[in-house]
Amino acid sequence: MTRTDLPPTGDERTTLTTFLDYARDTAREKCEGATDEHGRGAPLPGSPLMTLSGVINHLRWVEHWWFDVIFLGGEDRGPWTDEDPDREFTVDLALPLADVLAAYAADAARHRETAAAHSLDDLAKRPIRDGSYVNLRWVLMHLIEETARHNGHLDILRELADGTTGQ
Repeated sequence: MTRTDLPPTGDERTTLTTFLDYARDTAREKCEGATDEHGRGAPLPGSPLMTLSGVINHLRWVEHWWFDVIFLGGEDRGPWTDEDPDREFTVDLALPLADVLAAYAADAARHRETAAAHSLDDLAKRPIRDGSYVNLRWVLMHLIEETARHNGHLDILRELADGTTGQ
């Protein structure tokens, strides 16, 4: 996998989408070579939801929420429920890590197309919690922040799983 955070041009759209792709690629690279067992392992006693597979699946469903539900106004197909609001971390733990990574990559490709088809100034179809309507620019920035933050978690989880660092 070749990842870069250097956009070929300096325009805003290219910068935002390049950094989001870089963060996505980094998340997938953190899991490269990990076993399914490592993917399911929750090595932090105080954080039983924190697994490689769970974090990747969470990132996948976070993108679904922001692109498909909020921005496009589509149906919420997320695995979360009122009884289990963090279910995206556990729902697919039985799957091979490669399948979780492939689903994340496929959804990211679809969301990349969504971003390309809209203006950065286009407003979401649904409001966020405070009742305001964010634009695509905000969605991209939020996903860069969210993915980058979770890359730090993936770093720690991977090192605890098998000692791999620096990916």
